[in-house]
Amino acid sequence: MKEFLLMGGYWPYVWPSFAATFIVMAWLMISTIWQRRKIIDGLKRKLELEKRESKT
Repeated sequence: MKEFLLMGGYWPYVWPSFAATFIVMAWLMISTIWQRRKIIDGLKRKLELEKRESKT
Protein backbone atom coordinates (compact mmCIF):
# COMPACT_ATOMS: atom_id res chain seq x y z
CA MET A 1 0.00 0.00 0.00
CA LYS A 2 2.85 2.36 0.83
CA GLU A 3 4.36 1.81 -2.62
CA PHE A 4 1.03 2.66 -4.22
CA LEU A 5 0.70 5.89 -2.23
CA LEU A 6 4.26 6.94 -3.03
CA MET A 7 3.71 6.17 -6.75
CA GLY A 8 7.32 5.20 -7.33
CA GLY A 9 8.58 8.59 -6.18
CA TYR A 10 6.19 10.54 -8.41
CA TRP A 11 3.64 11.25 -5.67
CA PRO A 12 4.41 15.01 -5.57
CA TYR A 13 3.09 15.19 -9.16
CA VAL A 14 0.36 12.56 -9.10
CA TRP A 15 -1.64 13.39 -5.96
CA PRO A 16 -1.84 17.16 -6.52
CA SER A 17 -3.05 16.52 -10.07
CA PHE A 18 -5.76 14.21 -8.71
CA ALA A 19 -6.71 16.88 -6.16
CA ALA A 20 -6.84 19.62 -8.80
CA THR A 21 -8.98 17.45 -11.06
CA PHE A 22 -11.36 16.66 -8.20
CA ILE A 23 -11.67 20.36 -7.27
CA VAL A 24 -12.39 21.39 -10.87
CA MET A 25 -14.96 18.62 -11.37
CA ALA A 26 -16.70 19.50 -8.08
CA TRP A 27 -16.80 23.20 -9.04
CA LEU A 28 -18.27 22.37 -12.45
CA MET A 29 -20.96 20.24 -10.85
CA ILE A 30 -21.86 22.89 -8.26
CA SER A 31 -21.90 25.76 -10.76
CA THR A 32 -24.07 23.72 -13.14
CA ILE A 33 -26.59 23.09 -10.36
CA TRP A 34 -26.61 26.80 -9.44
CA GLN A 35 -27.12 27.85 -13.06
CA ARG A 36 -29.92 25.32 -13.51
CA ARG A 37 -31.73 26.64 -10.43
CA LYS A 38 -31.30 30.22 -11.62
CA ILE A 39 -32.73 29.40 -15.05
CA ILE A 40 -35.68 27.49 -13.58
CA ASP A 41 -36.46 30.35 -11.16
CA GLY A 42 -36.33 32.83 -14.03
CA LEU A 43 -38.68 30.73 -16.12
CA LYS A 44 -41.11 30.41 -13.20
CA ARG A 45 -41.12 34.20 -12.75
CA LYS A 46 -41.70 34.71 -16.46
CA LEU A 47 -44.58 32.24 -16.43
CA GLU A 48 -46.17 34.00 -13.44
CA LEU A 49 -45.90 37.36 -15.18
CA GLU A 50 -47.49 35.95 -18.33
CA LYS A 51 -50.35 34.48 -16.28
CA ARG A 52 -50.93 37.85 -14.57
CA GLU A 53 -50.88 39.71 -17.91
CA SER A 54 -53.35 37.27 -19.50
CA LYS A 55 -55.85 37.80 -16.62
CA THR A 56 -56.04 41.56 -17.20
